[in-house]
Amino acid sequence: MPSSFRSNDISISEILTSISKANVQLPDFQRGWVWDDYRIKALIASISNSYPVGAVMFLDYGGDSIRFKYRSFTGVELDAKPDQLVLDGQQRLTSVYCAMFSQKVVETITEKKVDIKRFYYLDIKECLNPQIDRIDAILSIPEDRMLKSDFGRKIDLDISTREKEFEHHMFPLNIVYDLMACSMWQNEYQKYHNYNPEILERYARFTVDVLAPIQSYKVPVITLDKAIHKEAVCQVFENVNTGGVALTVFELVTATFAAEDFELRKDWEKRKETLNKQTVLLDVSATDFLTSMTLLAGYKRYMNGGAAVSCKKKDVLDLTLEEYKNNANQLTDGFLEIAKFLQEQRIFSDRDLPYSTQLIPMAAVFTLLGGKVHDSTVKSKIARWYWCGVLGEMYGGANETRYALDITGLMTWILDNGPDPDTISRAYFNPTRLLSLQTRLSAAYKGVMALLLKAGCFDFISGSAMDFTTFLEENTDIHHIFPRAYCEEKGYKREKWNSIVNKTPLFARTNRILGGSAPSEYLKKIEKDSKVFASDLDKYITSHKIEITSIRSDDFNEFFINRAKALLDLIGGGYGEDNI
Repeated sequence: MPSSFRSNDISISEILTSISKANVQLPDFQRGWVWDDYRIKALIASISNSYPVGAVMFLDYGGDSIRFKYRSFTGVELDAKPDQLVLDGQQRLTSVYCAMFSQKVVETITEKKVDIKRFYYLDIKECLNPQIDRIDAILSIPEDRMLKSDFGRKIDLDISTREKEFEHHMFPLNIVYDLMACSMWQNEYQKYHNYNPEILERYARFTVDVLAPIQSYKVPVITLDKAIHKEAVCQVFENVNTGGVALTVFELVTATFAAEDFELRKDWEKRKETLNKQTVLLDVSATDFLTSMTLLAGYKRYMNGGAAVSCKKKDVLDLTLEEYKNNANQLTDGFLEIAKFLQEQRIFSDRDLPYSTQLIPMAAVFTLLGGKVHDSTVKSKIARWYWCGVLGEMYGGANETRYALDITGLMTWILDNGPDPDTISRAYFNPTRLLSLQTRLSAAYKGVMALLLKAGCFDFISGSAMDFTTFLEENTDIHHIFPRAYCEEKGYKREKWNSIVNKTPLFARTNRILGGSAPSEYLKKIEKDSKVFASDLDKYITSHKIEITSIRSDDFNEFFINRAKALLDLIGGGYGEDNI
């Protein structure tokens, strides 16, 4: 099998020349150049000392597989198609190009992120002083080529003209790779000092010890073949950029579509604005949308005799712009239909959403079904699949395979009365799981609370149903039935009193009234202060699957057993009795 890359050392002078001619450019998914003034000086010092600065990685550009949008390096204004793209080494190469090749002032920042403009010089005398660290012999000079102090009133160093460079023995680094310019600068420098033997000898040593190592410096270059797949590019980029910003699939697809003059990021931002009007969809990411799109397009191809549905990274990267354009509006509508469905399941916000990942196959299915999602039989099947995924905690890990299984399984089950989808057939809820459901970090925890709301529970005091409007307006949250302070005072086991069995959704105002008292006491307080009839209060409490006798007598153990049974019955209703 032929190698997908080659490796060799290339002079940095050759690389910089290629950058200046736009033969070497950057893929558009690369972030901007961000190195500060000190890091630039440190890099120059390493090169001048012939220290290694690390390998760089190029990608041959122009293959059928790789078609990214590209852009020139900072400081290069040529518009041309590149021969190669830089995958790793952008910051180093840009720093060297700007400071040691380009004639423009370097626009960088201080270590405190203040914008500055600089030219870089080598202090010839200090470069040859063995007691001086090389980085201290590299001067970062403002745009006017003057170093000043006393708030700009005092000029400490003026090298604003060529003659003043000669006077202060300051070599401009931006000519170091232009051998003709270097030679002319040397001649004029020596002439300025009347060919002083000491100056001539010093410059000769400077040439041998400093300039020659810079001019002959080479870096290891790994070049990926242009036939490599985009998935490999993504993996390689992530491996070599461990200290930088992670590259997402969305950024790679964005760069690919940009090569066809389509701005995916702008398109997604408009769609996200639409989706975010539904609070339950706030966590839907750009990558989620592309993955759902890949499932949707893959299923359509599959139904036309194509390969099995898959939505792994490779498949997302193979998504075509035509497929995206043909399906994006319908998929957006599919996500909006999900928001309506979730409201019916009494899941109103992103905070209470068990799994954002489960929305990925669901959106594709909703898009494929279109108006059929409103049919009662279809909706009940989707609801059963949904609750099996939530309560069976099926969407917590790597999910690409499950996405593909679910979209094909669901469509066959719904349209052709086929076998149960994999998520339904594999889902299982162990009754002892109730004890370990302690926080809303668990999908099943959020799911059980939603089922309580769906079953029609009422607020203890107002008797209001917890529908979409009141749920949000009243700051509804999950609270203990036997209050924490009371349970701790009685010495009850935390695994019981802090479990979901002892919790229920309540309005914020109601919870404040409950306080830390025994249930029998706060129930009497509600009846007295809030003027709630005992019979009505019993009805409200019972709606939360709480057995009224045990709570009015403060019998925690009896309450716990009865509520656990009631919750299991509730779970079985939405989940499927055979799965518990």
